[in-house]
Amino acid sequence: MKLYYFSARTLTFAEARWFKTKLTTLAVLLGMILLAVLFETNQALDDAVGLGIYRNSALRAENVLLRNQVKMIASRLESLQKTLLALNEQGNELRLFADLPRIDEDTRRAGVGGTDERIDFGASPTVNDLLNGLRATVDRAERELRLQQVSYGEAMGAYKENTVKFTHLPAIKPMEGYYRMHGFGMRKHPIFNVMRPHEGIDIANDSGTPIYATGNGTVSAAGRTRAGYGNMVILNHGYGYTTLYGHMSKVLVRSGQTVKRGELIGRCGNTGISTNPHLHYEVRLNGVLQNPVDFFFDDVDYQKIKQQLALNE
Repeated sequence: MKLYYFSARTLTFAEARWFKTKLTTLAVLLGMILLAVLFETNQALDDAVGLGIYRNSALRAENVLLRNQVKMIASRLESLQKTLLALNEQGNELRLFADLPRIDEDTRRAGVGGTDERIDFGASPTVNDLLNGLRATVDRAERELRLQQVSYGEAMGAYKENTVKFTHLPAIKPMEGYYRMHGFGMRKHPIFNVMRPHEGIDIANDSGTPIYATGNGTVSAAGRTRAGYGNMVILNHGYGYTTLYGHMSKVLVRSGQTVKRGELIGRCGNTGISTNPHLHYEVRLNGVLQNPVDFFFDDVDYQKIKQQLALNE
């Protein structure tokens, strides 16, 4: 194919040389300009045409960033799980203080165990493994945390109950005075002169010495008795504990009255079957006699107890 044009200078038709080359060059230049405009427009419109060259590059960089972040989060979760395991040991110490059994390893594993079900997230095998590992770690951490929450809840409940319980225990000496450490058990009766069990201990002191309640409770009996104890008071402390105070010269409480540890309930005397002023004191747990000496704290300051009771009122 040749292209001719009419030459005004020679008044003849002349052949147009380099036409194909010039046309091709022009077409290439126009095409490059159009492609450049197209790419820039596509980039400005967030890959509206769908060429995806720049977007794919950005997505690859974003995937690398996300993968690194997932690895970092997985590492931190592993560290968190180790901390939870350490808290499990501290929780066991708290349970022991609250008089609760430890959570042994088998129980803990049963509490935090579960099925490590794998999920196909539609990603590459590497990313799929990362996401499943992350999910399993989070699940284990959540179960461990729930177990710790239940354990701490039980410990706090037991602690609150024990706080109330301890105020009811007969935990102080009821009266100042002398007593024999081995006065509880079999002994020769001072009046009948025969061997018989002594169900409590005797605390000797002057007549009129104050007698105090050894724990919070309710007066279940108060007054004269025919059992040989003379003027007597029996306190029901709850939790299976009762205490008896005998041979009083005066009874200062009435049946049904609520008393607190350290509250004055009577005075030492010599009533009933007695040879000298003293207090006969008994402790029972679920009806079984206990050695009262095991419940004594010899460093009790009765004045401080009285002041504390006044402040609480």
